[in-house]
Formats: sequence, C-alpha cells, structure tokens
Amino acid sequence: MKRLLTSIAALVVAVTTASAEQVKIEVGYPYSGLFDVTYKAIMEEFTKEHPEIKVVFRAAYENYEDGTNTILREAVAGELPDVTMQGLNRQRVLVERGIAKSLEPLIAKETNFAKEGYHQAMLNLSTFGGEVHGLPFSVSTPIGYYNMDIMNDAGVDKIPTTWDEVISACKAISAKTDKEPMYWGWNITGNWFLQAMLWSQGEPLLKDDKMNFNTPAGLKAMTTFKSLVDECGMENYSTNAAQASFSSGEMGMFFWSTSAVGSVERDKGDKFTFLTAPFPGIDVKPSNLPAGGNAALLVSTSEDPKVVAAAWTFLKFITSGVGAAKVAETTGYVPPNKAANEEILKDFYAKNPNKETAVKQLPLLSEWFAYPGDNGLAITQVIYDKLESIVTGEAKDMKVLLEEMDEEVSELM
Repeated sequence: MKRLLTSIAALVVAVTTASAEQVKIEVGYPYSGLFDVTYKAIMEEFTKEHPEIKVVFRAAYENYEDGTNTILREAVAGELPDVTMQGLNRQRVLVERGIAKSLEPLIAKETNFAKEGYHQAMLNLSTFGGEVHGLPFSVSTPIGYYNMDIMNDAGVDKIPTTWDEVISACKAISAKTDKEPMYWGWNITGNWFLQAMLWSQGEPLLKDDKMNFNTPAGLKAMTTFKSLVDECGMENYSTNAAQASFSSGEMGMFFWSTSAVGSVERDKGDKFTFLTAPFPGIDVKPSNLPAGGNAALLVSTSEDPKVVAAAWTFLKFITSGVGAAKVAETTGYVPPNKAANEEILKDFYAKNPNKETAVKQLPLLSEWFAYPGDNGLAITQVIYDKLESIVTGEAKDMKVLLEEMDEEVSELM
C-alpha cells in the first residue's frame, strides 16, 4: 500500500509539474460560424505534437473590421493577445502602428523555411516594407453558389458566366418557381464585392493610394449592382440570413466567398443538389479578382521568450501543410501552403469539386486593398452605407451616388 501511495504521489507531482510547465498563449480569430470547426480540427493535432503549449482562444471577432477594431483597442489598453487572425486587407494598419511584429527575425532562425510550403507568392500577401509580418492562413475568392434543383425547375440549363446571364436566370426563377432568385454579397467585409466588380474589369479600387471608383469602370460596377437589385428583387438580408435562405433550399443563386462552402454543405444536408462555379463577370469573364482571407499575425507584448516561442510555434503550425489542409477540409478556403495543395490534398479536390472552384480562380488573384491612413475603417463604412442605399432603393442615380461617395471618401483620406 505504501508503495502504491508513493507511486500515486509521484504521478500527481509529475502531472502538476507538467501542467505548471505549460506555456499559455492567447489567440483571437474571426467568424466563429466558419472557423470554429476548423480550429477544433487543428487543435486535435496541435495538442498531440505540442502538449507543452496551452492555447486559449478569445471570443471570436464578428468580422474583419471588428477584429481590427478590437486589436486597436487592446493595443491601447495593453491587453493584446499573442496571435491574431486578421483580414488580408486589414494587416497594413497594424503594421504601420507597430502592433504586428516583423517575423523576419524568427524566420531567419528556421532551416529550410521555404521548403515547409511557404512560397513567396503567398508570403507577399503579408509583406510590408520588404519584411514578412504574417503568414497567410486562408485565401478565398468570390464564387457562385447554385441550387441546381431550382435552376432546373426554372429551365436554366447553363450556369451563368456574366451578370446579364444571372439576371436572365433570376427572371426565369421568378416566373417558374416560388423561390427567391438570388443574393449578391454586397455587405461582405472590406467592400470586397465592390472591389471584385472593379477587378473583374481589370481595374483596382486604389491607384497610387488614391480612390479609383469614380471612373467608367466604377460606374459600370455600380450600375450592374443596381440592375441585380432591381431585376432580381434582391432582399436587404444580413450575411447570416442570406446564407440561411440558400442553405435551406429557398434561394436559387448565392454569390459569396468560397469560405462558406463547407458550412453550406453541412447545413443543406440532402435538401438539394448544390454546385459552385466561378464568379460571373461584367459582359465577359473576370480578368482579375481580389484575394480574400486572413493571415496569422504575431502581436504578443510578452517579454518572456518562451511565450513568444510558443506563439511562433502555433503560428507556424496552423499555416503549415497540416493546418492548411484542415482549412480546406472544413471550409472552402484555398490553403496558401503548397505542401497542403500538392501533397496532403492531392486527391481531396477530385472528391470535393465544390471546393475546387476557388483553386481554379487562383490565377486571377489580385490585391484586396486596404484604405490608407487612420480612417481606413471609416472609409469602409462610408462605402458600405452607399451600397446599402442601392439595396434599399434610396439611391436612384449611380453617377450622383459615385460623386457623393468620392467626395465623402476624399475628405477621410
């Protein structure tokens, strides 16, 4: 009995010691509805490999704007996490304010860092002033979601490749079914869909840090959007409501980020036949599309080298081939890690064609612009409000609307 008690006591001491030696890091990420299942899958693997690190997740950011605002507030209050996941278009302000740390000193200590899958094209998405400040975690493109049962009932036998074809499909759905025709994700984070409408014409939203939307391409983008609202009878839905309507089988077409493919597949079950297809273009297929998604940034203020090392270990793991593969398997994002795409997932896309659509659009990827200066988030809101005025029917003349938007944005830049 004495020997048994001694053994138990030794075990308790060992467990207590192991627990005490764990290094704790805190992590913040957006979109719990999309990523909760992803981080659960990643953490099952991470804890096996790194039991010495305890990862505490903070309350999820509602979206990328909320994530950036939260980090800016936490920086002032001295309450930053160690790692934060930020939209690709929101990294710049955190770098300029010295909140996001350069990863160059940590990368310099790694052996064969590039061979781990971090190729330059993806690192460029988080490179500022010649230095890498983040590792891309997920990359998305805008795509089309189609309920093929509704499309077939409406007699639409061809997936639209232009917005004129989308409008024709809308009219057929309205005439021959009792379902909603479509939703176009104007309210997605970072004015992403407006940028997509411009980029699809080969025009960036920003040129030399100056707005480029009060142009013929900008007018064409806004006019096309208004046509979709007017001729498709599009409702002013929230993000969640629009996706829920599509997933429940009540909507024919849903234009959104590829990020939601996994959640739509889980939510729809066997209700209908679901297909994804490339993002339609204005008159012709898009020539470019903005790269969406987010990156992992090191923002730790800890002076403990063990904490910084643990945060770096976590940051590397979630963006590694293993972590990136979990992103693809649970969402619709494209892993920005070539090890995941070329090795771990080589058979995955053949079995999951709905998630391959974004991969096929990778050659079109262009910059998702962040607005320069301290008013970047305010500019985002101004553009959001102008787009919403189209959906509500308040805005009638798109040329006037563009002029108003240009004036208000110029005052903030």
